[in-house]
Amino acid sequence: MAGIIGKKIGMTSVFSVEGKNIPCTVIEAGPCVVTQVKTQEKEGYDALQLAYGDKKEKRATKPEFGHFKKAGTTPKREVVEFKNTYQEKYKLGDSVNVDIFHELDYVDVVGISKGKGFQGVVKRHNFRGVNDATHGQHNRLRAPGSIGASSWPSRVFKGMRMAGRTGNETVTIENLMVIKVVPEKNLIVVKGSVPGAKGSYLIIRKQWN
Repeated sequence: MAGIIGKKIGMTSVFSVEGKNIPCTVIEAGPCVVTQVKTQEKEGYDALQLAYGDKKEKRATKPEFGHFKKAGTTPKREVVEFKNTYQEKYKLGDSVNVDIFHELDYVDVVGISKGKGFQGVVKRHNFRGVNDATHGQHNRLRAPGSIGASSWPSRVFKGMRMAGRTGNETVTIENLMVIKVVPEKNLIVVKGSVPGAKGSYLIIRKQWN
């Protein structure tokens, strides 16, 4: 699947031909450097390894530094592998740009969602709280209520919705339409929202037509 690494710039909106206001996300997609070309003969599968985002040389390990030097580029922050892509079109050190996308293409965007820390059940699982008091709840506005039976099974079942760490997870948003491509600035505008905060890294995968 063809794809590229990018960075979330922020959200905006555009007007459609019908006059509807469409919420969109602006993404800086590439340019990415090809740091490895994997083939069926050598690695057992076809793939392109892309790197994006400059990193200080002192932050890179010696193996990383040598790997990037072989591709003729400086150390990068993000390295992602795209299987079954156009590996026959690229060689080591080539640049992959936003021009692999076109308007009205559909893409899947992968990112890390915003971390919200330790949260209760109302925020984490959309419990309603005291206005619709659940079984076992008494005079507690945002408590979870009863979490299990007493005599049997004398334990809490796995998967019980309870308080805990929220966000900071890998999230994939599928079937986002590309509204606009701006090649001179390496930007694409996709319909809808994508995971993560401004400046966070994203993986944009192009769906096959």
